[in-house]
Amino acid sequence: MSDEHDDAAPAAQTRHVEGLLEAKGLLDANELDRALEAFASGGSPAQGARVAARAWVDDGFRTRLLMKANDAVEELGLSMGGGIQPQRLKVVANSATEHNVIVCTLCSCYPIAMLGPSPTWYKSEAYRSRVVRDPRSVLADFGTTLPDDVHITVWDASSETRYMVLPNKPAELPEADLAAMVTRNGLIGTAVL
Repeated sequence: MSDEHDDAAPAAQTRHVEGLLEAKGLLDANELDRALEAFASGGSPAQGARVAARAWVDDGFRTRLLMKANDAVEELGLSMGGGIQPQRLKVVANSATEHNVIVCTLCSCYPIAMLGPSPTWYKSEAYRSRVVRDPRSVLADFGTTLPDDVHITVWDASSETRYMVLPNKPAELPEADLAAMVTRNGLIGTAVL
């Protein structure tokens, strides 16, 4: 999917607002950069892969992850914090009869701390609107075809809540080998493992 919108106008507006906040003494010139760097510094699909692999080998962790993901990821030394305020992470699990996909229909809210920077297609208007209306065809665009009896749930992220998909366990392997099999698209729900 291609990125069909222009990011220049929002970027210019953001710089303008930053300038106003700095001029009024409400924001230090480097404060926002430090917050963004801290937030994005540890973010990588490898973090989400670690979380998924642990959930596949540790039923207690899986239960805690699905109930209170923020607390569970802290057990692995990870955090959804780093920005101005921590975001709530909700992890949704795929099963033989249920497949989950994440999107942010308003912009591109995304669990950067767990998955790293979002892919360009995730921000595109085409993905954001189509996945809600016709998730099966969007998944097919990614090469993911699910049986007709598998129900698809689309989770709409927000500035307060970010989602991550816990894919079906692909094999019986040690935790490190399982983590190596996890893809960012699997954690978004546009791929199966």
